[in-house]
Amino acid sequence: MSQPPVAVALGRFVAEAAWDRIPSEIRREAPRALLNHVSCALGVAQSPVVRGALAALRPFSGPATATVFGQGVKLDPMSAAFVNCIAGNLLDYDDTHLATVIHPAAPVAPVALALAEQRGLSGRAVLEALLLGMEVECRIGLGVAPGHYDRGWHITSTTGVFGAAAAAAKLIGLDAARTAHALGLAASQSSGIIENLPNAGKNASMGNAARNGLLAALLAEAGWEAAPTAIEGRNGWARAMGDVPDVAAMAADLGARWEALRITYKPYPAGIVFHAVIEAAMQLAGPAEAVAHVLVEGDALLLERGDRLVRTGGDSRVSIHHAVALGLVRQRAGVAEFEQPAVEDPALAAMRARVEARLNAGLPRGAARLTATRRDGTRQVVLVEHPTGSEANPMSDAALEAKLRDNLAIGGFAPRGDALVAALRGLEGSANTAGLMALLG
Repeated sequence: MSQPPVAVALGRFVAEAAWDRIPSEIRREAPRALLNHVSCALGVAQSPVVRGALAALRPFSGPATATVFGQGVKLDPMSAAFVNCIAGNLLDYDDTHLATVIHPAAPVAPVALALAEQRGLSGRAVLEALLLGMEVECRIGLGVAPGHYDRGWHITSTTGVFGAAAAAAKLIGLDAARTAHALGLAASQSSGIIENLPNAGKNASMGNAARNGLLAALLAEAGWEAAPTAIEGRNGWARAMGDVPDVAAMAADLGARWEALRITYKPYPAGIVFHAVIEAAMQLAGPAEAVAHVLVEGDALLLERGDRLVRTGGDSRVSIHHAVALGLVRQRAGVAEFEQPAVEDPALAAMRARVEARLNAGLPRGAARLTATRRDGTRQVVLVEHPTGSEANPMSDAALEAKLRDNLAIGGFAPRGDALVAALRGLEGSANTAGLMALLG
């Protein structure tokens, strides 16, 4: 029997899914993902980028029914989702699905929270929609990775629109056919380029992923239709933006094989592939001044993402050279270590200049081997394959809560810590999201 189109299969999966029938180990990831998302978003509430997005959209907002995290204001749901998505992803501190390098929660959680707040939906509905949306975007991403990314498409933005559409469709209550149309409509609203990764261009495409996904679901609710094969068809999204898609990766074994189990969380606010570099550098014997040269070896993605000059904080979060410098010179890699003062630190700049990057196709994605040559001629080799936060070495619930509290302190919301943790822990049993949104606002 022939397989249905991808949008049809995914639409049926989303519409027919029921929270109680999802295995508990899968459901567990939804509140973890949400906690991590709001942690990252509140930590940057004072950022000019976030404030600028709010200032640009506020004069054009519709009825103010959805909270903007940390700003004390509300906007219409599409505008709030745009700003909150940017905040959650701004520092590259959010969750990651390493097989695709998608950050799943950022385009999806803001849509789920905005719709639930507007429509008075339950906390359980939010968690269910978030989980399904993340699954859909990761599945679609698997079907086009790695060629899609290699062509220059920012895969979180381009697939995030599908996750946002799926989450919105679930919350709105669309049936399988309408949900499939929402996904097909999302295919026409997908964009985002890697060239803009270190600057505000990435933020724009991320915000659009959330906003456009919600728009796609609302248009489907209003009766709009899309081609059944809008995703994988001969002139569809996947082929227009990449190679021949792997349809089985997108739509086979839905409900039996969950990509949500492979979502990981970051202890460092940098691209996930740099975490092994940071931790390997921390293991190198110092002092840094005694190290004349460091060779970093990793896979193609590490080299493509991170072999760059560092001029800004955005550059530093996707830099092999800065990752090594932090590990050797500062022995830490918190938010402050990726801001402009750190970029301009002479000691870090001098260390960056002594770092060389080289492709090693034999190393798995996410791993790094560092060879340090000291001024006395001695060498040290450190290999890190499973850094903290990786699928094989995950962050605990306690570590995620500690990250939340650290980010709340940075954003100026430290007194809310206990109440916010309690609200997030109890969200599944909450009749609505009013208490959580009051804390987030």
